[in-house]
Amino acid sequence: MKNIILFDDAQRDGLLPLSYTRPTALLRVGILTIKEKWALHLSLDNEQISYATADYLQDKFPLHTTDDNLWINGRLLPSLPLIEQIQKLDKGQALFQQDVILAARGTDLNESYTSVNENLDISMIHRPHDIFSLNDTEIRNDFAKLTSDKISQPLDGTNQIIHKENIFVEERATVSCTVLNASTGPIYIGKDAEIMEGSIIRGPFAMCHNAVLKLGTKIYGATTLGPHCKAGGELNNAVLTGYSSKAHDGFLGNSVLGEWCNLGADTNNSNLKNNYAEVKLWDYRTQRFGKTGLQFCGLIMGDHSKCGINTMFNTGTVVGVNANIYGGGFPRNFIPSFAWGGSAGFMTYQFPKAKEVATKVMARRKKDFDAKEEAIMKHIFSKTAQYRNWEKKS
Repeated sequence: MKNIILFDDAQRDGLLPLSYTRPTALLRVGILTIKEKWALHLSLDNEQISYATADYLQDKFPLHTTDDNLWINGRLLPSLPLIEQIQKLDKGQALFQQDVILAARGTDLNESYTSVNENLDISMIHRPHDIFSLNDTEIRNDFAKLTSDKISQPLDGTNQIIHKENIFVEERATVSCTVLNASTGPIYIGKDAEIMEGSIIRGPFAMCHNAVLKLGTKIYGATTLGPHCKAGGELNNAVLTGYSSKAHDGFLGNSVLGEWCNLGADTNNSNLKNNYAEVKLWDYRTQRFGKTGLQFCGLIMGDHSKCGINTMFNTGTVVGVNANIYGGGFPRNFIPSFAWGGSAGFMTYQFPKAKEVATKVMARRKKDFDAKEEAIMKHIFSKTAQYRNWEKKS
């Protein structure tokens, strides 16, 4: 097997703020991250795949090269026809679609490649809202691949089950007094996950290992809870990347949360404008709000951001990394990284305080906010100062 590298291309900024803190291949869509999908399809361990990403991320996400590498675009979702074409590449060849490199085989990604243009039906993520838009299809794809030739753990008689054949439960998962309706899509329950009593779930739905659904949670597909996520209240077509909590009542729909986020009790987001118009979303590349083509689009929140109780997010709100939002009323639709405040205005969430909180939050999950994490956060703090307009006035 050739050395596999998942690379970030020039379009990674289109996936900010989610890509501030990770290579694009570590974005979760469906049950798995993009990297995990490629590892599963290529029968590799995760450790056998490395990343070519932004310089400030490379220390945490190292790159391993050899004389013969297979470079695969980190925004690209695998499929059998695509994998067949990629595996046919000779050294010095690259697979393109229009001007976008999908994959290349060679020593260095920047070398000159012979173009191999195939008319492939591919799936890629370009903007954050693609994650929830593609989540239905990707849950189904991942479910089929993950559960093939495996036996589900049994569910006890306290549960009401519809279309049992579309439900898969991994070992040590706990499910009690729950309605699971898999008639509209598969339901995947990961290892050591817990669904508390009174929850109602309609597929497609996925919860990864150690995720928790609180008492009486209502889930509409296509929704994904990443590892160690907690959810309560009502969720509809939401993706929580990992280690994030929306543990109380309130609505979250057509949304994506990064890692280490926390939504306070009774936080709600709007996912539909009152006039039913197309939703616009902040685009870091153009520095303005851009069309999504969507009527339903909710909240995009970067890693380590949090909000207080009763927070209301308007349709199409983008929150950066390490923001802390609180207070009455609707805050603005674009909240920069390291912002502290709400509808009444913002001040800067100073780095020492943000570091202190992140250290405590990660320690609760036995993770370290180490020197690599600190270096990444310092870089983001500096890089995003341009969006904190109040700093320029002080």
